[in-house]
Amino acid sequence: MLDSHCCAPNCPETPYAPAGTRSICKNHFLNFLTWRRRRGAQMFHTYAGMTMEERDTIAAEWMKTIQTEELPATAPKL
Repeated sequence: MLDSHCCAPNCPETPYAPAGTRSICKNHFLNFLTWRRRRGAQMFHTYAGMTMEERDTIAAEWMKTIQTEELPATAPKL
């Protein structure tokens, strides 16, 4: 895990676990596990036997489901 931050969009947290060849923070890791669990029990068995490149594809699918948090816009000066 060479990343210095979570690979999820706009997440400044430190890496916790791998997601393919990249890494994610603890909160996003738990979200990733929940997402995989919802896809069915077979996903856990399949994911364990995948290469890192194949896991990157699954992680990319999951990243599309993440709600990106917009940075708050500064209030206009009156």
